[in-house]
Amino acid sequence: MSWWRTLLNLPPRGEHWSDQRRTKKPGKGRPQNTAPEWWDHPDGPVSPTPRQAQGVAAQYSTPQQAPPPAGGVMAPPRRPSSRPAEPSQPGQRPPERLKQRSSHGSHAAPAPAPAREVYEPGQAPWSTESESSFSTWARRFFRGLVVVVLLLAAISGVRSWVAPNKAPETVVSGQNSFPSDEARAVATRYAVSYLNWDEDEPDARPAQIGLDLAAGLDSRAGWNGRGKQTADRAYPGQVTVDSGGVTAVVDVRVEVRPYAKKGKVWTAGAATWERVSVPVARTASRVVASGPPTFVPDVRVPLPDNMPEASAPDDDLTAATLKDAEAFFGAYAESDNKVSAVTAPGSTIRSLNGAVKFGELKDWQVYTGNDDERRATAAVTWDGAGDTTLDQTYTLTLRRTVATDGAQRWQVAAVG
Repeated sequence: MSWWRTLLNLPPRGEHWSDQRRTKKPGKGRPQNTAPEWWDHPDGPVSPTPRQAQGVAAQYSTPQQAPPPAGGVMAPPRRPSSRPAEPSQPGQRPPERLKQRSSHGSHAAPAPAPAREVYEPGQAPWSTESESSFSTWARRFFRGLVVVVLLLAAISGVRSWVAPNKAPETVVSGQNSFPSDEARAVATRYAVSYLNWDEDEPDARPAQIGLDLAAGLDSRAGWNGRGKQTADRAYPGQVTVDSGGVTAVVDVRVEVRPYAKKGKVWTAGAATWERVSVPVARTASRVVASGPPTFVPDVRVPLPDNMPEASAPDDDLTAATLKDAEAFFGAYAESDNKVSAVTAPGSTIRSLNGAVKFGELKDWQVYTGNDDERRATAAVTWDGAGDTTLDQTYTLTLRRTVATDGAQRWQVAAVG
């Protein structure tokens, strides 16, 4: 027997576990149980002894009994009696041989049975049978599979199966929506820090950049340590997120003012607007800048071709509402109370609270529409401090109202 069969407590090759539990069918050369189901006995019924127990008992019983004659029936063992044997009395009828019952009748002659096989000492009480090739292959395959699984468990460790290692905290998933608002805030502050430098204070810029730049990246961000420039105002724009949802690019516009050094004095130059593209990345805790910004050209472009067209002008309604429009913009420049007096009922419009004064209504146009609501445009001139004037164009919504006396008028319901 091979060592691995001994280790796994397997039977010898060619045998299987069911050999010990298999019930042998009667066959050629095998003794049959000839014990009767029931027989008469002066002391009561006696149950037959199992065949295997009879064979083992026959080996160690003393003295050895001779096998029954051919063609006869072996009588079952009698139950031991506690009464002493009485001598035979004259005229007493000797005991008759027990007769085995038969399915063909009580007087049918019993069929002769072959003698039982007696096992030798040390002989196994079972016999081996050859297995099919498929059964042998399946049994070996599953046992080998168990051995492989146990070896893998010993190598990888049971702990890694029960509690596998979690992903690092720096790894993020792109399943959730990208935090665009936080990305705009981080990109705006980083763009201002990036475009601020002063050679008289070389450590100030890296300290400010380090607030938003990812750890491990160079906080000098490409600056050679010379010159001076300030960045005061910045406005974030569009956030373009990549397909993975981890990185993005934020469009930021920053107002910068360069300085020129004359001797030991720095002289400020004209302020200009610069447009930069800031790369950002989303981590498990916050959004960080993933690299230095890049400059992007900010050029003028024409209006799109699919701009909504205005409706046809309504000249009659334009002339009828001209005075009401002038009164509205006069109140709109002064206070909320005056605006509420000239607006449509149920509308709330906040005034400019005296920031400018109404100059004139340069253009007023009402367009066609339904009978209850119309769209209008107005070109207004505002008077500022001193001799300053500023022209602006407004889009308004007019709503038709009916007074208690039946009079109808159009009033401003919304601005913009």
